[in-house]
Amino acid sequence: MQDKYITVTQLTRYIKYKIDTDGNLNEVFLKGEISNFKAHSRGHFYFTLKDETSRISAIMFSSQASKIKFTPEDGMKVLVTGRISVFEQTGAYQIYVNEMLEDGVGNLYIAFEQLKKRLTEEGLFREEHKKKIKKIPSRIGVVTAPTGAAIKDIISTIKRRWPLTEIYLFPSLVQGEDAKEDIVKQIKLAETFELDTLIVGRGGGSIEDLWPFNEEIVARAIYDCKIPVISAVGHEVDFTIADFVADLRAPTPTGAAEMAVPQLKDVKNYLDQLKIRLINAITNQVKKEKRRLLEIRERNILKNPIMIYQTKEMIFDNIVERLKYSLKALTNEKEKELIRLKNSYILKEPYKILDKKSNRYLQILSKLETLSPLLTLKRGYSIVKKEEKVVKSTKEIKTGDQVTIELQDGTLDAKVI
Repeated sequence: MQDKYITVTQLTRYIKYKIDTDGNLNEVFLKGEISNFKAHSRGHFYFTLKDETSRISAIMFSSQASKIKFTPEDGMKVLVTGRISVFEQTGAYQIYVNEMLEDGVGNLYIAFEQLKKRLTEEGLFREEHKKKIKKIPSRIGVVTAPTGAAIKDIISTIKRRWPLTEIYLFPSLVQGEDAKEDIVKQIKLAETFELDTLIVGRGGGSIEDLWPFNEEIVARAIYDCKIPVISAVGHEVDFTIADFVADLRAPTPTGAAEMAVPQLKDVKNYLDQLKIRLINAITNQVKKEKRRLLEIRERNILKNPIMIYQTKEMIFDNIVERLKYSLKALTNEKEKELIRLKNSYILKEPYKILDKKSNRYLQILSKLETLSPLLTLKRGYSIVKKEEKVVKSTKEIKTGDQVTIELQDGTLDAKVI
């Protein structure tokens, strides 16, 4: 009787087997809205795909998730391709996603806009971070493919416009999965050379061909580069992240070469203008100095140099007279002071002063003797002390206290009874 019963595991495995062997469920194309999106630390994507009335759990393993160029978000409408299977532990069926596109928009365009928005918010595109491109460079580096029209156009344009410039080629992959790392490697290598300008770019192509210049690591390498960078990616209508982060964007590789170096004839014209300005400046300065020389020659001091001596002589005479007057006034003042001292009664009758001071001394001495406690003792009085302090009242002592009595010719120790 019990043989007809099966376990939950057996039922789940049977359903999983049926679904896994159904050819219609091995490759399913679904569209819907993402919700409950979670990016696992190991690179897997877990989310729910839903429409107005139903939903299905979805998982995209890291091997497939790493290939998409945008970051899925809740609320995003997507197109997914995958297979339907059952997760045995929960018995729930779900879709294992192999590919994902945003509904109505290409993956690369989505990734481009997302990275552009994030780097804009970080400030990598701000004008104040951009370095000045040197007007007349001596050494220019170029990061691009070693073959192709781009490098040929850059070299021929630079040599035609300003042949004095040295060109250093840093050959790099500019297309494919490995191109981004190679571009970054060559930019860092270029930084070890003493370059005035660095051109980074390639010729035209599809958005897939140009994609390495939309990679974040390339953008940050350009931003961190110590050398001023000119981007030259694709044609004039093509814009990449590298264009926004570079110090200067050129519409084409040829345009980058034109921006990097001046035109030889323009420099010659500029030097001719400087020559004219220099000649005019020197001529004007010579004329100015000639006028100044004529003014100096016409001064009275050169025509009659004795005037210098005469003027100084007059000044000297004036100083001598002022010195004589000051000396005479000082002498008169000191003579008057000497006469006052001679007529002073201190010098004429010094003994009067001494007598006056002696009398004052005797008066003070008499007052001191009157106030002296020793004189009081001579008159028959005594002084009582307790513990070296004078007793002024009977309230300050009591029976049994030891006291000292000072008399004119000595002291007595006593006990109060």
